[in-house]
Amino acid sequence: MDVSGFDLARLPPGFLADPYPTYRALQEQSPVKRMPDGSLFLTRHADLSRIYRDAAIFGSTKAEEFRPKFGDTPLYQHHTTSLVFNDPPLHTRVRRLIAGALTPRAIAGMEPGLALAVDALLDRMGGHADLIEDYAAAIPIEVIGNLLGVPPNERGPLRGWSLAILGALEPVVTPDAAARGNQAVTDFLAYLDVLTAARRARPGDPAQDVLTRLMQADPSGDRLTHAELLHNCIFLLNAGHETTTNLIGNALVLLARHPGARARLLADPTLAASTVEEVLRYESSNQLGNRAATASFEIEGAAYPAGTRITLCIGAANRDPAAFPDPDTFDIARTPNRHLAFAAGIHHCAGMSLARMEGAVAIARFLRRFPGYALSAPPTPGMRARFRGYACIPCALDG
Repeated sequence: MDVSGFDLARLPPGFLADPYPTYRALQEQSPVKRMPDGSLFLTRHADLSRIYRDAAIFGSTKAEEFRPKFGDTPLYQHHTTSLVFNDPPLHTRVRRLIAGALTPRAIAGMEPGLALAVDALLDRMGGHADLIEDYAAAIPIEVIGNLLGVPPNERGPLRGWSLAILGALEPVVTPDAAARGNQAVTDFLAYLDVLTAARRARPGDPAQDVLTRLMQADPSGDRLTHAELLHNCIFLLNAGHETTTNLIGNALVLLARHPGARARLLADPTLAASTVEEVLRYESSNQLGNRAATASFEIEGAAYPAGTRITLCIGAANRDPAAFPDPDTFDIARTPNRHLAFAAGIHHCAGMSLARMEGAVAIARFLRRFPGYALSAPPTPGMRARFRGYACIPCALDG
């Protein structure tokens, strides 16, 4: 495969369905690929690890980059205010508040309630099901809804809002997708105005209620502005929703297609945690990350100036043969497994322990209930470059 003309803005046919042959060709032919717009596209595990861990040179702030993409719109306001696309000091303030509500003890306390919610979903399933709509997508909505204190009868729009807002992060955004994303931000902000007003009147327990915690001052006495508060609530939904949905959906498809791995997991449920790690590596829910250089730097002997934009191809790095033996083999007991699905450095995913717990509970309890499940039709790919998962997984269930 010749990748000399590879352009993230003009993806080749078949890429969205299966990007891995292109990733491998890029690693072999052009691991530091210069895009037509002057940005870099990196595919090696070592390069991504270096950049993730050097926040002094490689920044996450996107105010300049997103201005021409979004203009002065709700999407621009959201994506330039949320945790993930900011560097310190905003990043530090918000992350400290969120991390305080996602301690190992707090996450362990969530597991019994999550197990009950998962069992309730499984109780409603039978015969045939869509493993996305009926299962994988419902689990993170339940968890994030609980964290933010969103009443169960008000959670209906959350998934649609999240999909629309994240869809605008694709390399190329259509006018229709931008319009849906902007409307979703507007609608979500209006809802959060009401929710936060109610929480100010009746605060929750900040040890468990992330919204109440975000309203509080940090140890220095600093508080989030109202806009920062609302946009980071949106970020929490987005960060915890689609990627976890994809993790669960991807896992169930992979186990259906690898009966040996499924039999091994059924025989030894203690492999649930390592299965989650291998799914995250093999089919990374988040395929692309981004940084911009704040100073000049060198890579592979070539010098690049400050301002250079960089796309970090997580999906390629997680199948880099220099980092993983037999990288195209799905091995649920793989160790070590130093994947980059949760990034690294100061921007490593604040909710990664929660996502791991959700994935392990959802996969293990599904297999225990439906050990003989089978795909009843080919799953429908999500067809996104940045987020890899399925829009629909038709499945035949057993008793």
